[in-house]
Amino acid sequence: MTEPVKGPASYFPSIEKKYGQPIAHWLALIETQADLKHMEIVNWLKSEHGMGHGHANAVVAYALAPKKDQNT
Repeated sequence: MTEPVKGPASYFPSIEKKYGQPIAHWLALIETQADLKHMEIVNWLKSEHGMGHGHANAVVAYALAPKKDQNT
């Protein structure tokens, strides 16, 4: 039996449906903003790409999670 998706990734199907782009697209965009902090990237996704706060926050949290793990 497959475990249900939890955390930020649980938003991915609705993000892809609402904004018409695969998650890989959003993750690639976030990589171009590597010099910004979490909330700065969230605000950038909201203002420049029309993404809602919850969706932007979920994608950014997912994208930045590996970096946090590497720094601990």
